[in-house]
Amino acid sequence: MTRIKICGLTRREDVEAVNAARPDYCGFVLQVPGSRRNLTLSQAEALSRLLKPQILPVGVFVNASLPTIREAVDRGIIRAVQLHGQETEDFVRQLQRQVEVPLFQAFSIRTEADVERARRSPADVLVLDHGAGGTGQAFDWSLIAGRLQRPFFLAGGLGPDNVAKALAQVHPWAVDMSSGVETNGKKDPTKMMAAVAAVRSFDR
Repeated sequence: MTRIKICGLTRREDVEAVNAARPDYCGFVLQVPGSRRNLTLSQAEALSRLLKPQILPVGVFVNASLPTIREAVDRGIIRAVQLHGQETEDFVRQLQRQVEVPLFQAFSIRTEADVERARRSPADVLVLDHGAGGTGQAFDWSLIAGRLQRPFFLAGGLGPDNVAKALAQVHPWAVDMSSGVETNGKKDPTKMMAAVAAVRSFDR
């Protein structure tokens, strides 16, 4: 079954919509002031408490310090970590020694060299995206065709209208959606429900 992540929740109503749609993961962007989806640890903690227990909260970090990430895990705010900056392989290994939760690492895919760099990551699961993430744009999926024999999230420009096409072409382990399930910059419950339903229907 294809896993589903809906990323960039910021409001109580976003969590309520996720609870209704029932993806496998949801993402909170933590301590990234430049992001319009940024949350403090305390804000994320309040939202995380509202999640249904079967939905795994993921903390999305951009070049954060090890102590910051560890605090979010230790406080129980998140149950998986996603690195979305320029974190090195050494940083990933250090983090893996310090936290006992799944670790995802995101890569911007523009060339075959980007794919090779992602393939070498020691992270548990890759997130393959366009640009810095949350751009609402897809990358050239042909770049990864048959090149990655390991689990990865496909991200970038996915939503209810094209996620089934992405699954048919790319066969990812999981899909990650953010802008594609928004309307006017806010999470759209109808789009979230439709996107999850499209993935589940494809799998059936």
